[in-house]
Amino acid sequence: MMTAKEKSKEEWLAQAKTLSEALPYMRRYSKATIVVKYGGHAMGDESLSKLFAKDIVLLKQVGMNPIVVHGGGPQIASMLDRLKIQSEFVDGLRVTDAATVEVVEMVLSGAINKQIVSAINGAGGFAIGLSGKDGHLIVAEKLHRTKKDPESNIEKVLDLGFVGEPKSITTHVLDTFLKTDVIPVIAPIGMGTGGETYNINADTAAGAIAGAMNARRLLMLTDVSGVKDRDGNLIPEMTAEHARDLIADGTIHGGMIPKVETCLKAVDEGAEGAVIIDGRVPHAVLLEIFTEHGAGTLIRGR
Repeated sequence: MMTAKEKSKEEWLAQAKTLSEALPYMRRYSKATIVVKYGGHAMGDESLSKLFAKDIVLLKQVGMNPIVVHGGGPQIASMLDRLKIQSEFVDGLRVTDAATVEVVEMVLSGAINKQIVSAINGAGGFAIGLSGKDGHLIVAEKLHRTKKDPESNIEKVLDLGFVGEPKSITTHVLDTFLKTDVIPVIAPIGMGTGGETYNINADTAAGAIAGAMNARRLLMLTDVSGVKDRDGNLIPEMTAEHARDLIADGTIHGGMIPKVETCLKAVDEGAEGAVIIDGRVPHAVLLEIFTEHGAGTLIRGR
């Protein structure tokens, strides 16, 4: 039977081995920009939140430049219920009127953003919270969607209110942080050219930022393990062309389609690769960056 001292020594050796194996990846990603979309179950689980904060700090300390973009759908819904403000969803997007957008901004730019900033700072980092309105970081425009009426087969324009999409990203704001030890944490709120406030899907905002910053990686933390083939097996890596083929033939379907399309857009606009990762896995970010097998599905431009 192994003694406590022998067990401790074995654990130390295992930790040393892990660090040794991670060293080549630290070199590979030195000074690389890593955009992390943080949301879903990972953000709602306190233990996973603490691990996430430590992982982001570690990325910065070993020479990378992490940028965190977060969501907050459940927290927004909870606040709207407390305030007795009715809201509805159309094709997965929250219809956002003037009253709703005020609550969305308050929750995303306020409570949630500061919780994440505090967690990263508590883990030894130096995080600063931003919204897309700060420094014209995310210049947005109204999102236009159409939907075909099943009875008349006529496409109708959907008015989603103050739901927007990025028109441009002011990279100068984030370039400034790359030269410092600051980790930016961004709430997906954008400003229109007329001063309007827009609620932006966090995946969409992260993808736009990753593309504009020519990020080495966009890491999309989700509640699924990644993209799967028709037999339910995880696809560890694929090209953008292959991903489009899988959407066309129905292999990629349902809620996975918009996530993959976000990754494709990020890659098309300048990111080297985008990864869909299961954020429920402890240290998912580190597993993706510091191991050969990764932790999800990597989509490359070519």
